[in-house]
Amino acid sequence: MASIHDVAKEAGVSVATVSKVINNYPDVSDKTRKKVSQTIKQLKYHPNVAARGLVKGRSWTVGVFVTTSFTNPFVSELLEGIKTALQNSGYDLVLLSTRFDDPNYSFVEHCLSRNVDGVVGFGVARNDPHLEELLESDIATMFVDADIRGRRAGYITTENKAGIMQAVEHLVELGHSRISFISGELDKAVGVLRHEGFMEGMKAHNLSVNPDYVRISDYSMEGGTRAMNDLLALNERPTAVVCTSDMMAFGAINVIHRSGLSVPEDISVIGFDNTYYSEIFSPALTTVNQNIPSIGSHAIETLIAMIENSDFAPSVVTEPSNLVVRCTTAKPRK
Repeated sequence: MASIHDVAKEAGVSVATVSKVINNYPDVSDKTRKKVSQTIKQLKYHPNVAARGLVKGRSWTVGVFVTTSFTNPFVSELLEGIKTALQNSGYDLVLLSTRFDDPNYSFVEHCLSRNVDGVVGFGVARNDPHLEELLESDIATMFVDADIRGRRAGYITTENKAGIMQAVEHLVELGHSRISFISGELDKAVGVLRHEGFMEGMKAHNLSVNPDYVRISDYSMEGGTRAMNDLLALNERPTAVVCTSDMMAFGAINVIHRSGLSVPEDISVIGFDNTYYSEIFSPALTTVNQNIPSIGSHAIETLIAMIENSDFAPSVVTEPSNLVVRCTTAKPRK
């Protein structure tokens, strides 16, 4: 196995120069940089990451913590985007197993013990007691779908409110007025914004919101199942349902079919996420699209910028959303 000394000798430069090329220091000529890089490739030299970390004061790892179930396809597609962004960055991924239900648990100490350079967090509630400690630390942090900012923390989200308003508008254009809303938890920013989008969307079309038609649940298939069972038990059921995740919509559709009704002939259903399964589900799901892999990639790109430049101001990134019309929405029965 070649060493850094072998590279220096073959390239005719000092060990210090090889180190500068490896660590991307600017005070090396293009000619020398090219020569050293070619020699590294020729000798199949692999720099020691631990030693590189000592030089740069980094571990070249970023942590990811997720408080949502990994069975949710949103999570897998988010991680795919994160993986793609990391591939050519020089950083590796560490999955942090959090214990937020333990009052004595310190997330900051956990990060420090794993020696991560920064973290990406998903599924964090605004009122989480561990947030204050994290925001007061020097750990570079990017949150996904959580409007949480700090001196070293930014977040990335999608046009949640606008996406739900597009869903309502689509249903109104089809002729629906008895529109129900299955919402996610309101202790998270994404839940609040999508709830606001539904309320504002209905108001924009001069439609009143039946309180019985608004159900608060969780973002899982089981959450959609429970909420849809409640809606079908009403004396006058809705003709359309807007869900705040694809998984909720899948659960709602299963309940509708088991009750002997049809989607979209009897009840139209709209999801939110446009995960991979929304297209292959039967019937194919009409849903609000958010580019989940892009969210993951941009979260990592912004996080690395924060890690590598202590003066970089944590940013707020908003990805666009748009409605994808498939097979679960139609005009209401007359």
